[in-house]
This record gives sequence, C-alpha cells and structure tokens, in this order.
Amino acid sequence: MERKIEAFFRKWQKDIIRKPLILYGPKQVGKTYSVLEFGKNEYKNVIYFNTENNKVLEELFKKEKSPEKLILNLSLISGETILPEDTLIILDNLLSIEVVRGMKLFGSSKSKYHIIGITSNRERLNEFKGEELQFKGMSEMDFEEFLWAHNEKNLAELIKESFEKHKTCPFHKVAMELFQEYLISGGLPEVVAASIAGKSEYEIDSIKQKIVDVYKKEVALNKVLIDIPRGIEVFDSIPEQLQKENKKFQYGTMGTGKRAKEYESSINFLINNQIVYRSFKIKAVKSPLSSCREKDSFKLYIPDDGLLVTMSHLNYKQIATDERIRETLYENHIAKTLVEAGYSLYYYQSDGKAEVNFVIQNRKGQIIPLEIATRTQSKAKSLSVFMKKFTVPQAYRITENNFSTRKDVRYIPIYAVFCLNENKI
Repeated sequence: MERKIEAFFRKWQKDIIRKPLILYGPKQVGKTYSVLEFGKNEYKNVIYFNTENNKVLEELFKKEKSPEKLILNLSLISGETILPEDTLIILDNLLSIEVVRGMKLFGSSKSKYHIIGITSNRERLNEFKGEELQFKGMSEMDFEEFLWAHNEKNLAELIKESFEKHKTCPFHKVAMELFQEYLISGGLPEVVAASIAGKSEYEIDSIKQKIVDVYKKEVALNKVLIDIPRGIEVFDSIPEQLQKENKKFQYGTMGTGKRAKEYESSINFLINNQIVYRSFKIKAVKSPLSSCREKDSFKLYIPDDGLLVTMSHLNYKQIATDERIRETLYENHIAKTLVEAGYSLYYYQSDGKAEVNFVIQNRKGQIIPLEIATRTQSKAKSLSVFMKKFTVPQAYRITENNFSTRKDVRYIPIYAVFCLNENKI
C-alpha cells in the first residue's frame, strides 16, 4: 500500500546534506514495512538489524568511534557488503543511546552511507537529539491514503480540488460511504489490508483488538512509567469518557476517590508516546493559544478511529443509525487528524457552556475554530457566538453534507478533514 512517507524518504535519499534519519511513531502504523519497501525499491541491498536487546550490536557501537570500522563490522555481522550510496542500513526498535551515538558519527560531515533508525518510544527522542540526526514522525494511514489503497486516487484528487476551489464534490455520496468504512477500520495498515481482502467484521475486529493489546503491552513493558496499572486504566477509560455528553476527562469515571495527581504521570506518558492525544480547554482566545489553556481541563482521544470503534464495542449498524455515536467518532477523527498535521489541540467553552469543538493556531499565527455540525445539529450557535466574540480570519463547520460556504463559514464534509493541513489553512 502506498504511503505519503515514501515521498519524504526519496527526498531524504537525494539530499546533499543528508543525515542519519530517526523515524518515530506508534507501533503498528507501518514504519518498518515502509522503510523496508523503500530500501527494496531504491537501493541495491538492505541491511536490517533489530537493535532490541541486541548486546552484540550495542557493544559494537559503544566500542567503535570510527565510521569506517563501524561499517566494516556491520558488514561482518550481517554477512553483506555495505556499499556507499547503494546500501540502506536499518536499525529497528531503536532504544539504545549507544547505538544512536554511533549513528551520529555518520552525520557530523557529509556521509555516503544511508542509515535509518526506527523507534516507537517517542520519550527517548529527547535523549537522542542532536544536529547530526534528522527526525521524522509517522502515523497511521489518513483517509487519503485509505482511498489510494482502494484504488480511488481520482476521488482523493477531486476531494482536494473541491476543498481548494470551494466547490461541491460530484461524488459526495461515494466519498461518505468510503469514509464510513475508514471510520470503522481505521488507518492501521494490517486492518486496512484485511478490509480490502474482504475479511469479516469479526475477523477485522479481532485484528484491532490484538493491536489494542499491543498498545497496552507498550505501557506495561515500559521502564519509565512507575504506575503501569493507572496508565492502562486511563487508556481503557477513554471510550466511556468520549461517550459522555461532557467529554472532558473526569477521573471519577474510573471510580470513586480518583484524584488528578495520582494519574498525572500516567497521562503524560501516554501522550508523550502518542498512545493518546490531548485537547486543552480554553475560555479566552489570544496568541499564543497555549497561554490560554486550563491545564486541569482536557479531553483525551485515541489515535486511530478503528481502535476507538473496537474499544467502544460498536458495530456497523450502530454507527450507521446513531448520530450521537457518529458525532463522537467524528470528533476523535478530527482530533487525531489535526494532531498528525502538526497542530496543538484546544477546545473553547464559555461560562455559558457554549462549546466549539476545536480551536487551532496555524504557522501564520491565525486562530481558527472548527465546529462539528451533524444533520440534526446543523443550526448549532456556538461557532456564531465565538465568531462574534473573537475576530478570526476563517472558521469551519465539519458536516456530513457537501462543501459550501455560508456567512463567512466554510462547511467541510467530514471525509475532507485530511485537507486541513498547514499548507492549506
């Protein structure tokens, strides 16, 4: 399946000041597969090392401080000749600071060796930082990539054209139907492949449940989080938190007597490692938005729509017939799409309880509100109240209807949220 990350890899490969690359992102999003496919398609050979608990490799990187000797020894260990410019060296499951220090030897000056390290532990990136390295994040497939996987590239282009030219999409119904499939499957490659292969709803659900267990194992096996049970407890509670009318994270949902201080480190761990995403409440709007946040009032989201569906024990019929359920899934979809586009998340709630689902700030410093408006709630007034109170250059309502513009508000169908990236708004 084609991924957007491939274009980045090709650009990195040809960069005249190319540095060793560290690719990071949650487990199961396709990092290793994408790098291996890139290596197979663009290089004469690929040398792959799994660095997890690899004492031989760690000792080698700790001992050798010469790039030439490292290459010689890596060739001996792998049994393969490492060719300058023509071999891709992959260091998977990167956790060792010694291995990262070895990678940095190839970034201090122009190097002819191409090295990519892969990690799902985002917290370690602070230890790995250095000007000798380049970093790139990767997440699950967005809806555009999902359309590519379904041989619907033309539809993806039509959606982007409709967004850019402010015109209706001629295949709106088809796009909505495909988006409902995406909402249920999510964007994790193994699940998307199973869906395309025609696997049953139950088979697909079992794959997603396996991935949920992988995420929990990531929490359970970490060496940083002191209170592992609380981390899993927070993760498990998110579906119930999002199904409430007030979606603010409430510790009491997990049981009586729960206190914020007990869960702070667990929540930070989940967020730092992209296992959940967070949106802070704001009651005022000024630049930067981070200065307005109420640190004790926030919502948490799951970084894949399909996993949220499985964790919420939802089926196709419930999603198709229950607008309130769809609205919750839409909110999660918008949250994870905006985070993966590089935005920090905020939601606005006034003292009068008027709420705008998302408020973001782009690189130009512009503050932009986004409100979800399903069919029966299409006349929601919160966004209008917000626009009267604060001066904003543009505003969006995310709907199940086609593209349109009314009274300075752009109406965007839910399937086109992937268009809301830093290059477009």
